[in-house]
Amino acid sequence: MPHNLSQTIADRIEDLYGQPMAALETQADTHPRGSMLAALTNSYSDVQLAERNIAFQLQRLREFAQPEREIGKFEAGHLLDCARRIAESVASRDAHAKTASAVLAGLHRVPTTPSPPSAAPASAPATAATRTR
Repeated sequence: MPHNLSQTIADRIEDLYGQPMAALETQADTHPRGSMLAALTNSYSDVQLAERNIAFQLQRLREFAQPEREIGKFEAGHLLDCARRIAESVASRDAHAKTASAVLAGLHRVPTTPSPPSAAPASAPATAATRTR
């Protein structure tokens, strides 16, 4: 099975958040609006849906275009419809993948190591000892 764009996006999301997609999708479902995770998992789902439709329509196209099968008006219409749907799904997949990839390229995983302690506040300048005569 070829490495699909959806798998590449899933791998990058998992690397970014440090969790498997199933857990991330569940987490995103609890906050479906306004979170970067929800936006990324939705883009991932859109790419996945387009890829499934491409595979389905390609299978139908192959069935209608078998060498032993006669192509009449009915079959020609189906061939054309399958080809159109494949083109639409490819365009949709590529657009969603491009957007998700651009967002992922702009995000970076925050290190899990604690940040170094902040510098201690500067102490008040020492006052000069008062001289008495």
